[in-house]
Amino acid sequence: MPTGKSPDVVVIGAGVIGAACAYYAARSGLAVTVIDRGPVAGGTTGAGEGNLLVSDKEPGPELELALLSAALWRELAEVLPREVEFEAKGGLVVANDENRLTALREFAATQSAAGVEAMDVPGASLHELEPHLARGLAGAVHYPQDAQVQPALAAAHLLHASGAGVRLGEEVTGILTGSSGGIRGVRTASGDLHAPYVVNAAGTWGSSVADMAGVPLPVLPRRGFVLVTEPVPRLVRHKVYAADYVADVASGSAGLQTSAVVEGTPAGPILIGASRERVGFDRSLSVDALHRLAAQATSLFPVLAGVRAMRTYAGFRPYLPDHLPAIGPDPRVPGLLHACGHEGAGIGLAPATGLLVTTVLTGGELPMDTHPFAPDRFGDPR
Repeated sequence: MPTGKSPDVVVIGAGVIGAACAYYAARSGLAVTVIDRGPVAGGTTGAGEGNLLVSDKEPGPELELALLSAALWRELAEVLPREVEFEAKGGLVVANDENRLTALREFAATQSAAGVEAMDVPGASLHELEPHLARGLAGAVHYPQDAQVQPALAAAHLLHASGAGVRLGEEVTGILTGSSGGIRGVRTASGDLHAPYVVNAAGTWGSSVADMAGVPLPVLPRRGFVLVTEPVPRLVRHKVYAADYVADVASGSAGLQTSAVVEGTPAGPILIGASRERVGFDRSLSVDALHRLAAQATSLFPVLAGVRAMRTYAGFRPYLPDHLPAIGPDPRVPGLLHACGHEGAGIGLAPATGLLVTTVLTGGELPMDTHPFAPDRFGDPR
């Protein structure tokens, strides 16, 4: 609810990124207000699987961010309620032939050198980890640091734990700036809310918020579907996907790509993702995408052929052209910070993003180099 006191920072977006920014900023002593035109986790967060992955990231800035976040998620799991369903289940990336296994092992070796725990699993030992996995696979790499949360509940509990003011169903219609061009707050239908800092955590709508501030940020929506099965006994122990998934995540193609990621949940349903395509904000059901996901999932786990799919849902990942998020201050508008463009990795990268944003707000020492995430790195194409 609005109050008479102005906050130190306004966070636009009540998804998991905005919630993490609010959590760490409030813990540092800042007064925070979170504004969202919809409910908590009403965008990308609510349509995600809850992946907390290091396994799919090549050495570089995103992997460094993911490793920091992995450690922070384990800390958060100790203080957040069990309802967030944090599971340090580990990931299993499988290869169906020797050529793919060789490439997977080489990739894992580079990750290991960057601090990732990666353990080779020969084909003969796969069923010790996943008894229902298809026969005849060449081998896999096991990633113990991969984990999972229930994303909407994680966002909600982070917001609650932050103690921040939360204003839902209230759309930001303008960014307020002063005569010198610096941030003065935001405008909504309820009036102006003044603050010296604004954090753009608007996910797939991050470009719209940037436009309101007069700066370009080329965030685009990338649609994805998830299949949800009926509740079953624990058939899948880890987060399991084929090695081809890594290449699909890194691809810039606008066309439909599918690479099954299969995982069980504490509640019983099995989640099957992931597809990706750039079709704007079109939510139309893609039978082709769902058919591909089902076929790939049953290829990995033949037992799923007898399990009913109960529903599907679609979401939009906030895509930036170089596959790196925009995190940190925008030098073009003093007081404006961005925390968006994480594509499908936002759940996993949220704590580190919130910590980096808060460190900038408080003038602390950054735990890693943030230059690769600079919001102005794309220039101005207009």
